[in-house]
Amino acid sequence: MSHAVLLVDDERFARTVYSDYLRAAGYDVEVAEDAEAALALLRQRRFDVLLTDVILPGSSGLDLLSAAKQLDPNLEVAVITALDEVDPAVQAMKSGASDYLVKPVTPEQLQLTVQRCLSTRELLAENKTLRAHLKLFEAGQRIAATLDRDKLVPMALAAVAASCRSAGGALLERGQDGRWGLSGAHGIAPGAAADLLAVCAPALDRLAPERPAHVDLPGALTALAPRALLLPITDEGAVVGAAAVPVADELDAPGAEAAAFLCRNLGLALRNVGRLRQVEHLAYLDDLTHLYNTRYLDMALARELAKGQPFTVLFLDLDRFKLVNDAHGHLVGSQLLVEVARVLRSCVRDEDVVVRYGGDEYVVVLVGIDSGGGLKVAERIRRAVEGHCFLSREAAPVRVTASIGLASFPEHAQSKAEILDLADRAMYRGKRSTRNVVYMASRDLPPVPAGERS
Repeated sequence: MSHAVLLVDDERFARTVYSDYLRAAGYDVEVAEDAEAALALLRQRRFDVLLTDVILPGSSGLDLLSAAKQLDPNLEVAVITALDEVDPAVQAMKSGASDYLVKPVTPEQLQLTVQRCLSTRELLAENKTLRAHLKLFEAGQRIAATLDRDKLVPMALAAVAASCRSAGGALLERGQDGRWGLSGAHGIAPGAAADLLAVCAPALDRLAPERPAHVDLPGALTALAPRALLLPITDEGAVVGAAAVPVADELDAPGAEAAAFLCRNLGLALRNVGRLRQVEHLAYLDDLTHLYNTRYLDMALARELAKGQPFTVLFLDLDRFKLVNDAHGHLVGSQLLVEVARVLRSCVRDEDVVVRYGGDEYVVVLVGIDSGGGLKVAERIRRAVEGHCFLSREAAPVRVTASIGLASFPEHAQSKAEILDLADRAMYRGKRSTRNVVYMASRDLPPVPAGERS
């Protein structure tokens, strides 16, 4: 394909001679006698190079240069000038022209100037491509290196949407139960994102790695775009999610490659976030019982206090646990603590927090439950522990009981330390009385003396 050159000169002889030179060299040449005619041609078609005389009737080459660059910023311009008109040519160079020629112009000079303009155009295009690739690479790096999921999802969706020339997108992920859910959105209202998931769900089960799919959008969703592009997000070759991006047109090859590249980085980042959460989860677990530990308890209490909703804390201590260790050994005692953890988990909801506080002490945080409801749960736990035959597979099965103290927010306390302390005092009151009992907190209860729990 030959390069297109627009030649502008008010002298017919110059137009004829210069255009013949260029056509003989293999260029596609159009001619114009003034700036108005030249601009009309520039509006009709694309040119690679504009060759214009500095002095034109009714206008100047500088005005034409400015107007042409507004129409096509990538157009390369060379000006032709007489020997006594070099100053305007220099001004043209300052205004964006790539080169200039001084009359009389030889065929060799003309061809060399056009070739230099084309080389400059190609070099700028290559630099633009490299800058775009570098920008894409940096965006991918930022996505892959982000371990904060709350920041990762909107940032990645914004980059993917931009590569698809779309205003937004949604992240759809497959849960452990195999069903698809909405994990986040950018530039799309929550309700519309939920509707987008419902429309795309059937196609998601058929989505293959590295093979985007399109879904026609119905009803009100057409306000986003006529259809949604589903870009697969994979982990070790399996589709674990998709970026759903409303699009108006088919993506060109560079856009499709950029979107796929960003989705690969998003898949890597999501895997890293998942692994980090697994590691963090282990850091909050008790090694023996696999209940949460006190580090997690501190976070859970802070979270519930920030909500400002009622919740209840149960402080539980096994009665005379030291006798179990003395009679059966610490290994059997440890096995019993694990079984107690199982009993506790069976008595509460998934959203409640069960913690091994230390030794034979446990704390339960009952989310959204006031003191009245907390008493019922505490009594259920007390009866479950009392009625359970621990270590039934061992040679000597063991029966134990528990004393439980209860304190609620905001009824009894307003801070983490205070609510734990009051629940602990209530538990100690039970141990000092009948044991195997539930007591509710009150501010007149004495503090727990050190070493007097068992």
